[in-house]
Amino acid sequence: MTEVTVAALQLALGSDDEAENINAAAQLVEHAAEKGAQIILPPELFSGPYFCREEDEALFALARPTLEHPSVIAMRKLAKTLKVAIPTSFFERDGHHYYNTVAMVGADGEVIGTYRKSHIPDGPGYEEKFYFRPGNDGFKVWDVFGARIGVGICWDQWYPEAARAMALQGAELLFYPTAIGSEPYDEDLDTSRMWRRAMQGHAVSNCMPVIAANRVGKEGGQSFYGHSFIANEWGDLVCEFGAEEDGVLVSTFDLAIAAKHRAGMGFFRDRRPQLYGRLCEDI
Repeated sequence: MTEVTVAALQLALGSDDEAENINAAAQLVEHAAEKGAQIILPPELFSGPYFCREEDEALFALARPTLEHPSVIAMRKLAKTLKVAIPTSFFERDGHHYYNTVAMVGADGEVIGTYRKSHIPDGPGYEEKFYFRPGNDGFKVWDVFGARIGVGICWDQWYPEAARAMALQGAELLFYPTAIGSEPYDEDLDTSRMWRRAMQGHAVSNCMPVIAANRVGKEGGQSFYGHSFIANEWGDLVCEFGAEEDGVLVSTFDLAIAAKHRAGMGFFRDRRPQLYGRLCEDI
């Protein structure tokens, strides 16, 4: 059997003290490792409040090169000490370009590679196009603990094409660090159920587990609704949080069983890529 234990972290990250936020995430990483987790997922941009609520050029100072970012430095140290892998979300500066990036930190503390968020939202409360250039290096998968994993970032999670692209590269688990909550333009709109369903759909149509980590709490009048979860290859929620908890979700999957189900369902056997050309055309 090929078993792997994964974890999703959910916590409030509203402090203006970068070290305080990173330390809070680090404590949950340690807790997850104590529970046997091998691959541990913190939320998106966990080193501080979700700064994309507004457009402020001074906030570009939060970005650093990959190996100089405090989140990456801290998670590399933890990963090496605890012998765990940590997809680490951070604000990347690369010369004059800025990205919303994940550094895939391996169990030896080394950065295996990076993935830059491909889909960048732009709307009230989520003004990311002001800060981030769209990712320019494609979807990525990495081999950790005998499993091949794919990592999307927040807005990527709404796109089935992204999940399928990672699956076609051999991904067996999909991870989504997230910062999502209330919609300032519509106080009555709660997207938390749609958010989950979209990713549960990725689990179903690719027949593989999905792990999603979100933040909670109020930040500058915006509420982040949590509801982090881990779903199995059928899309069933095997563990989940509500809208307020801080903590760790942990689950173990037998990837050989998931692979058997994936082959039996025939989703990849019956693909007709020659008919999908329209997907690659602009509207």
